[in-house]
Amino acid sequence: MTSREIFEQIKKKQSFLCVGLDSDVNKIPRFLYDTTDPVFAFNKEIIDATHDLTVAYKPNLAFYESMGVSGWNTLEKTVNYIRYNYPDIFIIADAKRGDIGNTSNLYAKAFFDAMDFDAVTVAPYMGEDSVKPFLTYVGKYVILLALTSNKGASDFQYVKENDERLFEKVINTSKDWGTEENMMYVVGATRAEMLQDIRKIAPKHFLLVPGVGAQGGSLAEVARNGMNEQCGLLVNSSRGIIFAGDGEDFAQKARAAATEVQQEMASLLKEGSLL
Repeated sequence: MTSREIFEQIKKKQSFLCVGLDSDVNKIPRFLYDTTDPVFAFNKEIIDATHDLTVAYKPNLAFYESMGVSGWNTLEKTVNYIRYNYPDIFIIADAKRGDIGNTSNLYAKAFFDAMDFDAVTVAPYMGEDSVKPFLTYVGKYVILLALTSNKGASDFQYVKENDERLFEKVINTSKDWGTEENMMYVVGATRAEMLQDIRKIAPKHFLLVPGVGAQGGSLAEVARNGMNEQCGLLVNSSRGIIFAGDGEDFAQKARAAATEVQQEMASLLKEGSLL
């Protein structure tokens, strides 16, 4: 999927929402436990209820890996369900992988060949040779961790050397490894004021922005500081949407929460003259 195709979906749906499928088996509605695959049943209902409001889904792999083989089967069924029913939706593996070249090559094969994700999140700490194998897949994206929204981000990401913070060095260095057609960056919504600095370095890349919703990030601030001529943003909300309700109407509650975000996004897109 090209950046232009992503932007066309954004304009069509008047949304740059990414719904995070952080489907914790301990938090899904209890009545789903009677099904053969409770997490898949949950995901399916969430996807059917929100597909027209979102341009991307992002399963966080920890919630699936923690269940062993059955979790991997659930993940595969979830990806296949989206691919078959809603093929225009961008699917991100929130895996945060990053290892030496041979291992990264196999991670890339797992997520892009075996699982057919469009993108995978990758940690940059081991450098270029740990990222390059992911970039050999045409039409697929590396989403490199740059500036995260967690408390511990300040331990390393803001360390400055020669007037350059570490997260800036990550973007400055890595943007030469690929292009805006195969690389994106993770930038936390709780650091929205930093988006202007990031846009000076990477003006055309799409940014995956977690931290809106339950984590308290401001969608309006993210848009005003980070939007570019193709929107350039995929703003993720997980718990605030998928766990908006815990009864038999959980999917309707999720849709209502997603609709609220989508409507704000539509206003922000119009404010940015993108609609």
